[in-house]
Amino acid sequence: MKKTLLTLLLLPFVVSCQTIKKETREKKKYAVEKTEATWKKELPEMTYFVLRQAGTESPFTGEYDKFYESGVYACAACKTKLYYSKDKYDSKSGWPSFDQGVDENLEFDVDYKLGYARTELKCNTCGGHLGHMFNDGPRKTTGKRHCINSAALTFIPDTDE
Repeated sequence: MKKTLLTLLLLPFVVSCQTIKKETREKKKYAVEKTEATWKKELPEMTYFVLRQAGTESPFTGEYDKFYESGVYACAACKTKLYYSKDKYDSKSGWPSFDQGVDENLEFDVDYKLGYARTELKCNTCGGHLGHMFNDGPRKTTGKRHCINSAALTFIPDTDE
């Protein structure tokens, strides 16, 4: 009886996960496309892991977590401008956090890797994985938290001094 009940409770979840896996989406074309071998050769190991394999660096280890200089954060692979330093804040999550980005340069996708839907953030120029967006950001601004891996970014300092 317990196995039957458990099976009935889990059946909708199993079916929905199988449906998600079976969905086929047309692969998006990006302005910057390279072979995986070329990306692997050109990018540092952690940057390749994050951008090309949708990996995540350990919290509190990234170069830009506690970094607050004035400038622009760009994609580490293609140098597309993604975030402005004025939109960065300390979320205490262990990763650089922004309440907004340069929307036209970001791709908002859906990621089911943990078994539920999350908003994945990608570079709209090369398709590199940046991190995820959550609805627990500063309420006084957007309420959004773009939780981004430092390894996915490069920093371009302001030169207006």
